[in-house]
Amino acid sequence: MAMAAFASATGSAAAQALTPMRGEVRSFTDQFAVRVFPANPYGHRIRIDVHVYDETFAPVQEAQVLPPSATLAPGDSRSVYIVVPFEGHSERKVRICAESVPFGHAATLLRTQVCGRFLATRVQ
Repeated sequence: MAMAAFASATGSAAAQALTPMRGEVRSFTDQFAVRVFPANPYGHRIRIDVHVYDETFAPVQEAQVLPPSATLAPGDSRSVYIVVPFEGHSERKVRICAESVPFGHAATLLRTQVCGRFLATRVQ
């Protein structure tokens, strides 16, 4: 699977829960790839799930997320690779969201979500 380009960034994991928060991608194929870095700024471990939504927050079922879930230690981050098809369009806007998933402790039943916005253009 050849990818023309991917959005990528590294940086301080403590400042944000998802890096980058926005990006533009150009692809010569019928799909595009984005690499994001969910991070854990908390003092305890968290589990995160990564999901892809279209611009109206409808799930993009055809998107491939590798890995879709991970457990992060305090202050840790990890790379997540996402491949999204254009589905016949020359442009596609998606939101990539990292959701922290509670482990079941009464004090941590709050589920949080942070999303980045990405615009992809298919080069003809």
